[in-house]
Amino acid sequence: MSNAIKTVAIVGAVAASLAAHTSTATAQAKEKCFGISLAGQNDCAAGPGTTCAGTSTVDYQGNAWTLVDAGTCTEIELPALADGTPRVGSLEEQNRDLPG
Repeated sequence: MSNAIKTVAIVGAVAASLAAHTSTATAQAKEKCFGISLAGQNDCAAGPGTTCAGTSTVDYQGNAWTLVDAGTCTEIELPALADGTPRVGSLEEQNRDLPG
């Protein structure tokens, strides 16, 4: 095997390793935030009768989540509930704004 082929193989392995590490770091910098998605724009977990991404049927559905930057979920500003109660994102599933 020539030196050029060996060099290409090593560079390829290093690039693949760096790409895998970058993906892992990016995934770790995100967290699930429940109750912030608009209808049909959730990343996953939209409750019974739904399959996954894009299946929420109500804006701010409490059991549907979207990935957000870590540490920002509870700071996301949302419209208040009909009774004036503040509505915020949550790191845990909520029992509010569920489809009727």
